Amino acid sequence: MNDVLKYLTTFKFWKELFLMTAGMMIAAGAVYYFMLPSNLVLGSITGLSIVISNLFGLAGLTVKVSLVVTVINAILLLLAWLLIGKEFGAKTVYTALILGPLLELWEKIYPYQNLIEPGMTSVMGDPLLDLVCFVLLVSISQTILFRINASTGGLDILAKIVNKYLHLDIGVSVTVAGAIICCTAFAINPFRLVVTGLVGTWLNGLALDYFMASLNKRKRVCIITKEHETIRQYVIERLHRGCSLYDVRGGYSGDANTEIQALLTQDEFANLMEFIRKQNIQAFITAGNVSEIYGLWNRERRTRHKTKA
Repeated sequence: MNDVLKYLTTFKFWKELFLMTAGMMIAAGAVYYFMLPSNLVLGSITGLSIVISNLFGLAGLTVKVSLVVTVINAILLLLAWLLIGKEFGAKTVYTALILGPLLELWEKIYPYQNLIEPGMTSVMGDPLLDLVCFVLLVSISQTILFRINASTGGLDILAKIVNKYLHLDIGVSVTVAGAIICCTAFAINPFRLVVTGLVGTWLNGLALDYFMASLNKRKRVCIITKEHETIRQYVIERLHRGCSLYDVRGGYSGDANTEIQALLTQDEFANLMEFIRKQNIQAFITAGNVSEIYGLWNRERRTRHKTKA
């Protein structure tokens, strides 16, 4: 209990709590202003909730989408606790349960009906434009959450359960579940809107991959030079990054040389190039983008060194 209380007072906890709330606020705004008015049903629990809410409406019952979202997410979280285990994302519990209340909050702040002009059926007046706006905002929200090891819940939980017990790739699980949810929209939407939802589900994946790759992008820098020791010291002592040294031989000249390789952030790469230029170091340099890094590379290493200093 003392460890929990100590963690609750850390900057990391409050920073991530703020980011989770902000990310879900963006997601809720996307749903409320672009998904609900146009009845778009994408591969998500929110899309399924729209279908269920409309089916209740056909039966003469009024059930808000926000209530359906909260109930479905609560059921999925219970299943995750029982089927996946206690370690499954306390962060996801928080983000999943606040989506419904945040939809209500956006409704109180500024109802979407005030944004719909006469003769229009949605905020943008075109299902395709609504779809694009929704996908971009939701992808930004998901990127924020994934960066701090959180998620929006819902479909992510269902995909993890399918992945564990059916041994399908989690990406395949998300795609299949999303397509099935989209197809439930045939109960309330014409064929054209259902296809739009399927396209939106696909675009959401592409946009998310793009944003994640952009934020995670690193530079793999390869430098061949006689002054490799000077560069090695700069990378380790000034940039606080590791590097690798390789013995190489020129295919044209046959001269023995040393190649130094390092994985750097964009800013670190710019600083290194500026250092090489100022020191007038003669070198052959290549650099390429890397979107995923596993293992010992740590994005917080520089922060820790600054703190110690």
